[in-house]
Amino acid sequence: MTTVFNDATRFADDMLSGFTRLHADLVEKVHGGVVRATETAPGKVAVVIGGGSGHYPAFAGWVGPGLADGAVCGDVFASPSTQQIESVARAAENGGGVLFSYGNYAGDVLNFDLAQDRLRAAGVPAHSIPVTDDVTSAPADDAGRRRGTAGDLVVFKIAGAAAEAGYDLDAVTEVARRANARTVSFGIAFAGCTLPGADGPLFTVPEGRMGVGMGVHGEPGIAEQDVLPSAELASMLVEKLLAERPADHDGRVIALLNGLGGTKYEELFVLWNDVAGLLGKADLQVVAPEVGELITSLDMAGCSLTLTWLDEELERFWTAPATTPAFRRGHTETGAHRQRRVVEESGPAGFAEAAPESRAAAAGLLALAERADVALEAAVDDLGHLDAIAGDGDHGRGMSAGMTAALTALRAAVEAGAGVSSALGHAGDAWGERAGGTSGALWGTGLRAVADRLSDTTAPGAQDVAAAVRAGLDHVLGFGKAHVGDKTLIDALAPFADALDARVAAGDGLRDAWSAAAVVADEAARATAELTPRIGRARPLAERSVGHPDPGAVSLALILGVDL
Repeated sequence: MTTVFNDATRFADDMLSGFTRLHADLVEKVHGGVVRATETAPGKVAVVIGGGSGHYPAFAGWVGPGLADGAVCGDVFASPSTQQIESVARAAENGGGVLFSYGNYAGDVLNFDLAQDRLRAAGVPAHSIPVTDDVTSAPADDAGRRRGTAGDLVVFKIAGAAAEAGYDLDAVTEVARRANARTVSFGIAFAGCTLPGADGPLFTVPEGRMGVGMGVHGEPGIAEQDVLPSAELASMLVEKLLAERPADHDGRVIALLNGLGGTKYEELFVLWNDVAGLLGKADLQVVAPEVGELITSLDMAGCSLTLTWLDEELERFWTAPATTPAFRRGHTETGAHRQRRVVEESGPAGFAEAAPESRAAAAGLLALAERADVALEAAVDDLGHLDAIAGDGDHGRGMSAGMTAALTALRAAVEAGAGVSSALGHAGDAWGERAGGTSGALWGTGLRAVADRLSDTTAPGAQDVAAAVRAGLDHVLGFGKAHVGDKTLIDALAPFADALDARVAAGDGLRDAWSAAAVVADEAARATAELTPRIGRARPLAERSVGHPDPGAVSLALILGVDL
């Protein structure tokens, strides 16, 4: 149980404030995360890592000489927003470009890719390496769909050492890509974790049983079995990973035995004794092993084993010096505290002059958003429980946070006299910034696409609104790479857009057309219970999801169903 916090919605921010106060010699807080507090050589590649909070020492604990230059920290178990990622990258970058690396989760991929595109458009070279080490989340011949777990540390450390050695961006990227391709992990869980402020764990494991194949965000395992004695558990972990040993490998490996937060060091030492013996029997030479809490999941009880099949260059960078709050090896020159290039956070938007009828439409949108905010707040727990069936349980919190941020921005825009297009665009940007995660990225950019089809000089009619909704759908389809039938919010949004088009074409007014289309969206959201997820965090646990509707489709239908 996570018990020490003030406001659960500010847990990640409060945590970072305390962390940076404690380690002010190594890190400093910036918008979206932390960066190195000391000088880096001009032209050095900036390695920027990140993901959701709740995993310390990942990700902020690995910022410092010899490892990362910055870490982006989203809310607990939620991807950071595009704006947060871009902010940290700009604060860390020093003329050599940026390498992003992060666990391969849909929200992280969407937001890091968009931040990468923004940097490139601004003339800053940027590449990305999503870590794909978890062998239980996809087969070896589809390794690009595997999620990232404790193997993150190996890839980040090797990339950071290569950057510290003066490699250029392409060379750092190649080394990181090779490290990722040669890293595999397998984990188990004895008990679930509890989010700050939640009244129970995201998932439970029966007494005497363990979940096999858990994810770092608290996703439940893909199977259950009786808890094994240490020697048998070690055999399970080692045999699973040895099955992916490259045929030409010479026997030198990195080995990480990771505790997930509730399984303590003494237990890990017992297990390591058995693991090390099995690796020796397999003729493997372990290079600089690590045993301890490396990537945690709040208070989850469980562990994972990671192996990296080394070559000479990867070994050199793994064993190179590093000085960070949570990972230290050898001795590095930390350098002088540098004069930070200030990266300004965006202030209040200046809005173009708007016609009275467009301002009136913005005020009507504000009233609608206020009702939607109340509805989402009431549904937070239900959406979280639904998401925890095959995901990480953060959907309700993320949606509520996004809606509240959008409402605040919308209210400010209306008070400033903005028209409906500018007001909605401002709200969409705020949603994406605050919510993070897959849904945050999709809702934020989707609302911006809708706003771009509206006007600040006229009031939108029924046809204008239908066309704007269609533009939002088209954007989300292209941006999120999901299709109808993948069990996502698209399965509610597409039928809604089709029904809205049809009713408007039949001559219905906006209120009647919207209400009828909302009924269709609600029915479509409920029908996703029969679908099998094909993308996103729920995909590795597809069987668990069958029989339960998709939380993203449900929350979308809830918002669309609020009376105009």
